[in-house]
Amino acid sequence: MPLELGIWRIDGDLQPVKYGPLDFEKRLEDILDEDINIANPNWMLIGRQVKTTFDKIIDLLAIDGSGNLVVIELKRDKTYRDIVAQVLDYGSFVMELKDDDIANIFQNYQSKYHPEWTVNSLDEAFCRKFSVKQMPDELNENHQLVIVASNLDMSTERIVNYLSQVHNVDINAVFFRVFKDQEREYLARAWLLEPSLQEGVKSKAGAEKGEWNGEYYVSYGPESRSWKEAVKYGFISGGGGTWYSSTLDLLEPEARIWVNIPGNGYVGVGIVKEKAVNLEDFLVLNDQGKRIPIVSLPIETANLTQAKDDPEKVERVVRVEWIKTLPLDKAVKEKGFFGNQNTVARPKVQKWNHTVERLKKRFGME
Repeated sequence: MPLELGIWRIDGDLQPVKYGPLDFEKRLEDILDEDINIANPNWMLIGRQVKTTFDKIIDLLAIDGSGNLVVIELKRDKTYRDIVAQVLDYGSFVMELKDDDIANIFQNYQSKYHPEWTVNSLDEAFCRKFSVKQMPDELNENHQLVIVASNLDMSTERIVNYLSQVHNVDINAVFFRVFKDQEREYLARAWLLEPSLQEGVKSKAGAEKGEWNGEYYVSYGPESRSWKEAVKYGFISGGGGTWYSSTLDLLEPEARIWVNIPGNGYVGVGIVKEKAVNLEDFLVLNDQGKRIPIVSLPIETANLTQAKDDPEKVERVVRVEWIKTLPLDKAVKEKGFFGNQNTVARPKVQKWNHTVERLKKRFGME
């Protein structure tokens, strides 16, 4: 059934907060341009009103932390069926974009909409946004299609679910609604399909979707997290928002994980020993063999407790027994390796099978 958003005031009499489209869908493009993080913190906006080769205009174009493009199309005054058809059409354009096309789109976006910015290349902006040392070797291997609306009808929701679940199209819808309380306005957001908990990773149209091989992918970073400490104390972690930490709940004891540090490569393989806990509840052995909270140690990881009082941003930790680890300067990286922005994923694409088989050889685990 169509997703419904509502807000009630509870300080005093229970009262619903009124909502309305106001000039909402006209304003929303500006709002997302100002801060795309309100839609997804793992996106960086690279284009606005992007003209296609068939004389249509894409509202917004973003790139994610894996170097894949995201088409963001606002429903505005389009019919429900038209918006689905349109976003699929835009996908056919985006899938053909090469690295230099993407760089040119970003430069045009920056010069037209943000001339006040210090002139940055796409590489510089990407590395700053995602706290990595370099962009992925291959851009636009996959792409995502996102419909932005205040609501969808039941038929359109069924179509989006059908395309995603049956035909492996990476399509989703995000709902924004503006609520008014006297002179104040509030923006609420909800996804049709929770992006951080989708199992596997969608591939390009027509690519084969296989079975999950039982091996977990883990992205560990950004640079504010210490890999040396993760190795020494036996853990991986994620935080700064539920988008980054919620997928840690996929990991069950005895699961095997392969750890990738974006911009460096694969650095470890290990076995999960315990379910995820908040950082302040994670215990480690000190030099005397006594179990103590990791946050009591004078280490970099302890600094990640700064958001402990915010359940949305708290750092969460999973205990790992390492099978083999590598220092950052020995990280394993090859053309064609799988990479993804989710902290944890259960990929169902052939590239992941290839990556695991190569990693077994490179880590001496055949």
